[in-house]
This record gives sequence, structure tokens and C-alpha cells, in this order.
Amino acid sequence: LPEIEHVFVFDTAFHQTMTPESYLFPVPMEWYKDYKIRRYGAHGTSHQYVSHRAAELMHRDINELNIITCHLGNGSSISAVKDGKCYDTTMGLTPLEGIMMGTRCGSIDPAIVTTIMKDHNLTPEQMDSLMNKKSGMLGIAGVSDNREIASRAEAGDKKAILVQKMLVHQLTKYVGAFAAAMGGVDAIVFTGGIGENSGNYREAVAANIEFLGTKLDKQKNEIRGEEVEIST
Repeated sequence: LPEIEHVFVFDTAFHQTMTPESYLFPVPMEWYKDYKIRRYGAHGTSHQYVSHRAAELMHRDINELNIITCHLGNGSSISAVKDGKCYDTTMGLTPLEGIMMGTRCGSIDPAIVTTIMKDHNLTPEQMDSLMNKKSGMLGIAGVSDNREIASRAEAGDKKAILVQKMLVHQLTKYVGAFAAAMGGVDAIVFTGGIGENSGNYREAVAANIEFLGTKLDKQKNEIRGEEVEIST
């Protein structure tokens, strides 16, 4: 489209405010200097928008808030937003790191990779495909769509129930870690296909972090796909 103005919006841009202690990995510094190995994050446009929108709805100055944004879908990431800027985020060099996703494994022990590659004589490309396309919810329950996971769990499928428990556990850990890292949290925002439509995850996480001051309004939590404050 040569006659149309083009605009590039980078999904990593919002996360460029992270400081070295957040974006560097504890690997040889030469990797960072020579290959730019660092945490870049993703879903930046989402994390930036929903954190600023939350501040508007709270009638508060975002520069005075600690907000944790949970972008949950087939691809998921969580960000700590301090004073309107990204302080830390779960996705790393690539969108593979962080919380369990539809087909991505999220954070795992790196030695798992070398162990499986050696035992099965896999190429880097094959291992990459396994972690990105055949793991996560799909790897545990055989299906990657959360709607199918929810349906199977309701019917008593043990693997689907396990996926839900694993996701709640990981969400709780990341929210708790980011709250601690920022010295407290003023708001937790859920967005994305799962974040907006799966009240069971929101309710379970809220229950796990009541010590932080969360009090869920269960009736409001049933509302889907709308901007709504689900706390009491």
C-alpha cells in the first residue's frame, strides 16, 4: 500500500523502562553485549493501555500507583507497572517465558531442555517447536482452548482441573512476587480472552491474595467482557 502512511507499534516498547536488574539474565555478560540477550517482554500495548485505563477509572494519578496487569489468553504475560512505567514483566527474550499458556510451556528449568534434547536426539528447531506449540495447557490436558478446558473441568476431567489449578498457582505466585518487588499493589487488572471472561481464575487468585487486601464482589465478577471493578 504505497500511498498509505504506515505506523509501526512495537509490542516490546512499553517494557523498555525496565532497569538492568529486571531485564538482565544471570548469564555471561558477553551474551548481552554480543547477542542482546535480555528481557524484552511482549503485550506492551495491552499492558500500557489497561494500566492507564485502570488509573482513570480509579480517578488516581498513575504516577502514584503500583498496578499489576494480567494479560491472559492463548498467550499470557503479567507486568508490574510502577508509576506508570513497566517495572518488570514475565515474558523474556521471547514470548515463551513466564506463565503457562495455551501451547507454550512458560518458565521451566533450563536443564529440562538439554535433557530432552539429548535423550531424544532433537534439533534446536524441534525442541523449540515442542516448547512453543506442544506444551502448556495442550501438553497437560491435550487441548489449548481455555473454553474447552473449562468445559472439561466442569465435567470432571482431571487433567483439565489440573490445568486450572496450575494456572491459579502460577498467577498467585507472579502477582505476589510483583507486589513484593514494587513494595505493594494498588490495583490488579485482568484482560485478554481468559482474563476478561474466566471469572473462576479471578476469584481463585483474589482468594489466595486476600492478605494483600483483595475483597472480591462475586456478583460483579460474573460480568464478562466489560470494564468493571470486581472488588467490593
